[in-house]
Parts: sequence; structure tokens; C-alpha cells
Amino acid sequence: MLKHIVMWKFKDQAEGADKAANLAKAVALLEGCADLVPGTLRLEVATAQPGLEATYDLVLYSEFEGRAALDAYQNHPTHVAVKPFLRAVVSERQCMDYEL
Repeated sequence: MLKHIVMWKFKDQAEGADKAANLAKAVALLEGCADLVPGTLRLEVATAQPGLEATYDLVLYSEFEGRAALDAYQNHPTHVAVKPFLRAVVSERQCMDYEL
């Protein structure tokens, strides 16, 4: 199994919207990627919540059967279409992939 975790910090304003609006759009776009390819075992999207520790605004936690499934997800047109929006509204991004 391969785990893929990505975290983003959002700009206060970008693409004509504030952080809250861009976070909501990002959540919807990423949740729309949940069942794109065979081999996706789990895909969770979460935003920072008041009262809980968070150093990033948004996190994507996903699990794939293996490298081929993650590669298929990364290259799927629906996922590829999300990337330009995220690049425009995000100030920082961290990613980690690891196998179990």
C-alpha cells in the first residue's frame, strides 16, 4: 500500500476570492477526485478546525494499492485540472508518499 499526503497553506486572497471561498472550492475539487482510478483505497480531504492544532489550512490523505494506482491518479485529467487552481491560491505545499 502507498500513502500520499499533501498539505497546503492558502493565500488570504487569490483568484478574486478570500481564503474561505478558495478552501471550499479546493475541498470540492479534491473530493471529486476520490473515485477516479482503480486502486484508490481511501481519499480524505480536511480543513483546519478551530480548537485543534494545525499548521496548514488543508490536507489530503489518500491510500493507493501501489505506485501504478497513484501514478494513474496523478495523471488523470480530472486531477490534473485541479492543479492550476491550487497553484494559484496556495502559498505553501508539502507532500509525502510512503509505502507500508
